[in-house]
Amino acid sequence: MKAPIIEIFSSFQGEGLLIGQRQIFVRFAGCNLNCNYCDTGFSKSEKSGTVMAPEDVVREINEILTPDCNTISFTGGEPSLYPEFINEVSKLTDLKIMLETNGTLPDNINSIEKLDMVSLDIKLPEHFDGDFDEEIFYNEIKSLNLLIAKCKNVYCKVVILPSTKIKSFKEVIKKLSDNISSKSNLQIIIQPSSPLNEWKDLNFKLFEFSEIVGQYFEVSTIPQIHKILDIE
Repeated sequence: MKAPIIEIFSSFQGEGLLIGQRQIFVRFAGCNLNCNYCDTGFSKSEKSGTVMAPEDVVREINEILTPDCNTISFTGGEPSLYPEFINEVSKLTDLKIMLETNGTLPDNINSIEKLDMVSLDIKLPEHFDGDFDEEIFYNEIKSLNLLIAKCKNVYCKVVILPSTKIKSFKEVIKKLSDNISSKSNLQIIIQPSSPLNEWKDLNFKLFEFSEIVGQYFEVSTIPQIHKILDIE
């Protein structure tokens, strides 16, 4: 079993609830979506990666592993395209496993056996240049419900853009609240897109977005810290 890998590197997690923690990142090539804000556009094509076996990935992980790191973050691209590969890597290491996913492949996500943390993106209409496919949202909901049912540690991340409309954002958050099986411990991370200097009236908008989410969920607003620190 092999999968296309773009890079394996050590850095600080720059997004979400584990921000600032040292992790080993395994970036897969290939993605089933084409988001217009993607900051790793080079990872969208499977052809951009080097085909590797699970044993090769673990060998590279061990070569760069440091005492302050205890988690592998599978990212992309879209790592849930390769669930069996993730399972094989997980069997070969004692490190914790984090999945950073767009959540649109629920059957694949459900088949990943070991998950200590999942960061699941919720897509907005403004994330796509064409018409928004509602199937994307409902697959994210399905993935989220499956993870909650399995008692997985999961949070949602919502990237907001300067073009994000309050109305569409409010509609998506309301639908999210209406359709998940349990929201008692679910946290939503609002992530303003980088670079922050592209925004006008950012502070005002962030408070408004936060208040909308706060009606239904625990909410934090966290920018991409690795962009601010100028690290990968």
